[in-house]
Amino acid sequence: MGKSCFPKCRLGRIMGWLQIVLGGLVIIISISSLSRFYSAGFFLRDEDICRHFYGSKLVYEGIDVVALTARVEEVLNKMETLQDKLESTVQRMEKNKEALHKSNISKLEYKKFLEDEVIRPLYSAHIAIRQIRLPRIDKNENATLKEDPLINTFVVEEIRKYITPKENRVGKINIYGTDKIYSTIGHACVLMKKELEEYMDYDVGSYCKDDWNSGQKLMIHGCDPLPRRRCLTRASKLYLKPYPINESLWRMPEGRNVRWSNYQCRNFECLSSKNPKRGYSKCTGCFEMEKEKLKWVSNTSLPIDLLIKDVLSIKPGEIRIGLDFGVGTGTFAARMREQNVTIVSTALNLGAPFNEMIALRGLIPLYVTLNQRLPFFDNTMDLIHTTGFMDGWIDLQLLDFILFDWDRILRPGGLLWIDQFFCKRKDLDDYMYMFLQFRYRKHRWAIAPKSKDEVFLSALLEKPPRS
Repeated sequence: MGKSCFPKCRLGRIMGWLQIVLGGLVIIISISSLSRFYSAGFFLRDEDICRHFYGSKLVYEGIDVVALTARVEEVLNKMETLQDKLESTVQRMEKNKEALHKSNISKLEYKKFLEDEVIRPLYSAHIAIRQIRLPRIDKNENATLKEDPLINTFVVEEIRKYITPKENRVGKINIYGTDKIYSTIGHACVLMKKELEEYMDYDVGSYCKDDWNSGQKLMIHGCDPLPRRRCLTRASKLYLKPYPINESLWRMPEGRNVRWSNYQCRNFECLSSKNPKRGYSKCTGCFEMEKEKLKWVSNTSLPIDLLIKDVLSIKPGEIRIGLDFGVGTGTFAARMREQNVTIVSTALNLGAPFNEMIALRGLIPLYVTLNQRLPFFDNTMDLIHTTGFMDGWIDLQLLDFILFDWDRILRPGGLLWIDQFFCKRKDLDDYMYMFLQFRYRKHRWAIAPKSKDEVFLSALLEKPPRS
């Protein structure tokens, strides 16, 4: 009888000590958390907070209170979850004493339980407390309280390091006229916090995850520009040298130079075939090089189509650089290169590797979305061409912002080439106003029916000088 009682007594003592230890941890953590928040002034009234931080004469400015509050609540929720889990575990152990005795739980299993269920959550909460960036006084700004933008919104350390302003090492104003460099991310990144933190969750210096598709999704949803990353992009060991420039313009690129993991096709032959699952629907046939060779150099059945030679003849020798804004494989830029004109082509990888295709042809892809201000200075482009992307689906106010940005970068005397824009017939007047509001000179303006309810519009307009 004494021998059978001994294991039960021993198990009871172990469980008793375990409850005491876990209870003590919860009490210590709670007290330390409350004291930290009290020392920071979180339990004071509004006027007391002002006096607590920096005296009655100073005022708050630039504090992201919402983000700060969210991070504090996040830490408190972690502590509450940990406490509930510990209490429920102890109660469950108390109810199942006999089962625990029969299962003969070892010290190794107790150790694993403490590591997984206590130490790791406790460490996570501890780090979360330390990561809360409290407002600080900026001595150079009349002792006003300052906080780095968005810093308390994110948990992943790489994001926090990226958006924290980087002070100049010499402590002087740099050539840009500031003592700090601010790394930007789109404000919509806060709305996609979970997705952005997954994108930035990597080991510094290691290989990046194969997640460019996630990055593009962030961009399209307004988290643009994306933050820079300190991981290595994967590149195929089978990468082959590209074809010479005169050959690469009209030859199908080598498929081994593209990562196909996020596409339904696995080679360029698939994209150029009649596969219903090939690339973006607005680019139907744009991987068929024989058909691409005919664009902008031969007459078509549409009376609104313009040829490159006709456009260049309007400004002989003046069109040198330009932008092709749309979706495609760079054929417009290839044709213009044959005329000694350099064209930058905007592209997103919507269902197919458009950026890689353009680059492998020896042309310049610009990876930007509709959301982003174009990275060109004012009055620098000789030509802006757009086709196959912006049409009657686009919101009028969004189109207005885009057109004003195009006007900004187009030089006086530069040409805006609207190529096969289509919309519903009932919306034509609205879109016509959008294009005509800038009072550009009309070199060409043509409208033709596309279907019963839709029409095509093509135009060639010249930007006037403005004093």
